[in-house]
Amino acid sequence: MEGDPALRLRVFDLNCWAIRYLSKRRQERIRLIGDMLRQEDFDLVLLQEVWSERDYSDLKVKLGGCYPFSHYFRSGVIGSGLCVFSRFRILDTFLYQYSLNGYPYMLQHGDWFCGKSVGLVIIKISGIIFNIYVTHLHAEYCREKDAYLPHRLVQAWELAQFIRHTSKAADVVLLGGDLNMHPEDVGIRLLRGWTGLRDAFAEATHFEGCEDGCTLVPNNCFTDKSELLPFPLGIRIDYILYKAISSFMVKCEELKTTTGAAPGMDVPFSDHEAVMATLHIQRQGQAAGATLATAEPMLVDVVTEARTEVAVGLRAAQRQRYSSGRMALLALLLLLLQAVAALGALAGLDAGQPFPKLSFCLLAFLAIGILLLATGLHLFHTMEVKMLHSTEEQMRMVLQTLQECPSDG
Repeated sequence: MEGDPALRLRVFDLNCWAIRYLSKRRQERIRLIGDMLRQEDFDLVLLQEVWSERDYSDLKVKLGGCYPFSHYFRSGVIGSGLCVFSRFRILDTFLYQYSLNGYPYMLQHGDWFCGKSVGLVIIKISGIIFNIYVTHLHAEYCREKDAYLPHRLVQAWELAQFIRHTSKAADVVLLGGDLNMHPEDVGIRLLRGWTGLRDAFAEATHFEGCEDGCTLVPNNCFTDKSELLPFPLGIRIDYILYKAISSFMVKCEELKTTTGAAPGMDVPFSDHEAVMATLHIQRQGQAAGATLATAEPMLVDVVTEARTEVAVGLRAAQRQRYSSGRMALLALLLLLLQAVAALGALAGLDAGQPFPKLSFCLLAFLAIGILLLATGLHLFHTMEVKMLHSTEEQMRMVLQTLQECPSDG
């Protein structure tokens, strides 16, 4: 009923940058994160890039007294890196792995091996059902020439669809994570427009932390300063987003970010700044209904822009599929020619000259290697084409629906 006491929920979100053997001072920073979380009174902790299950286990032991419930989401070759700690009992969990996540041959980036995903935990607090989502989307790496933009847009679209289709029984939806997109990027506008999620930074009554809420800042000793040259204040790519469903109302009373080194230390918690939100949830007198933004006129433009970018990625994937298929075919023809030559040698057709066995074997191994590599690439890009085409088709149908029934929610 209207007038019920407001529920106060404190949420902590951080990309921990805990890559085993690669991240600087990883174990020390994980200990600092655990110490800080044990001292604070957060209700929910959403972490990304906890790539080592040993690090998760250490945090679980350290935080067991104040966050008795937790879950680690496993996916991909090295794991999703996602985990949640909660003061409240976790009723259910689910993991959805994105259909596109970069390229396996881009070893220097490694996103493909992580199995980037969105994790869902469902909790119940004072009779209110919360759907809590934590995710980490594909990194940008180069903003001027972003080869991963189509994949990240597919991930943003799948994330939005996943939230829409799994949150219908929830009272409050909360999303935290490293979305690797600036607030004005088409992927963020697509995600927020299609789900109705609100940005805690934009909605906060009080803010304290890095200017403009930036979470990747130049004065962090772990950041790559060259990547932030166009952004002297830094960039905001880590978010806490929320919305109320049914008869509830959510307000962000306060939002904070960390600002560099941990208190009393010479090292920050991560190469990202943490985001901390204080939310107030209260029941309203009448049902507010689902807060979907399909009535927004700008949503048509956002979906159109996203669909255009996905179509560009689709054409690029089709070209790569054609190139790898042609390479595989040429390697196969070379092997056939070698087989014919070998049969001719066995039949004595070239008895006048000695057969160059070593050169023949080396050429055969090279052709087999090229055939296997090209076939693998062709299969991968075939799947990429299918996923991009599927997303483009979904967006086309959504656009048609929005244009025919713009007032339907």
